[in-house]
Amino acid sequence: MTVGSCGQELSFTGPPERVVTLDQSSTETLLALGLQDRMVGTSNLKTRVAPQYQGAYDGVPVLNPKILTAEQLRAATPDLVVSSFTALYTKDRVGTREELHQLGLPSYVSAVDCPDASDSSLTPFDLLLRDYENLGRIFRVEDRAAKLIAEQRHAIDQAAKVRSSVTGEPTVVWLYSVYAGLPYVAGNGGMPSAMGKLVGVRNAFDDVKEDWPEVSWEEIAERDPDIIVIGDLSERGAPGDSAAEKLGVIRKDPTMAQLTAVKENRIVEVPGIEMDPSVRTVNTLGLLVEGLRKHGHVR
Repeated sequence: MTVGSCGQELSFTGPPERVVTLDQSSTETLLALGLQDRMVGTSNLKTRVAPQYQGAYDGVPVLNPKILTAEQLRAATPDLVVSSFTALYTKDRVGTREELHQLGLPSYVSAVDCPDASDSSLTPFDLLLRDYENLGRIFRVEDRAAKLIAEQRHAIDQAAKVRSSVTGEPTVVWLYSVYAGLPYVAGNGGMPSAMGKLVGVRNAFDDVKEDWPEVSWEEIAERDPDIIVIGDLSERGAPGDSAAEKLGVIRKDPTMAQLTAVKENRIVEVPGIEMDPSVRTVNTLGLLVEGLRKHGHVR
């Protein structure tokens, strides 16, 4: 079996039996495919695992609750590493993909985080479903992957139906985190923009070519969004992570407090991890559609 992954050809003589995941999204994807018995380690948990995966997750060793190190990865003796992000494969983390390849250890990267190697006509959702297909082939669980793809494709198609009923083109600011008093929002090219395009709304920071740029409250106010989507990362535990803390900062800021979206409480709270590509992102897609209806943007 040979599968392409972000510029590398991964070859397997049989299904991997000792896989390590480098982030929560890849962990939950494998759990959704029923592969917990093949997982010898997880890491980098940002928030609580989704309830439907908790039972399976409890049986998988947590090698590091934060970023995995090269020593911890090698000690687990895996035969495959899976990550949603290329940034987790660096010399100061688990090692580069080239280093792992030289050790005979294949590394998979989500197709969503490698758009240059993909058909430009494919959306982040298309690439996410491609991950399920690829992982299904690698682990020889094609039937489970096909079921997951069908379920998620149905949710995506259902959400897309609202597009024809959306009035105008509402603008949305996706607020991921607040660090040292400054907001980090979704820029162009990420999953939030893809969700917006799917249902007929525009990311207010689509002109910024970064996934999660640091901006100012004044910049957000200048763009005067119709809706503010706030990611809740309260279980991560850092200051400003919870949706309630972020909303409190917004209401106390003299400029932000004057925005119509704030005055009229046009706020949609979503799990922060679902703003990144994951098996759970379709849930936030549904929450966005509910928010559009609630706040009068669907006729």
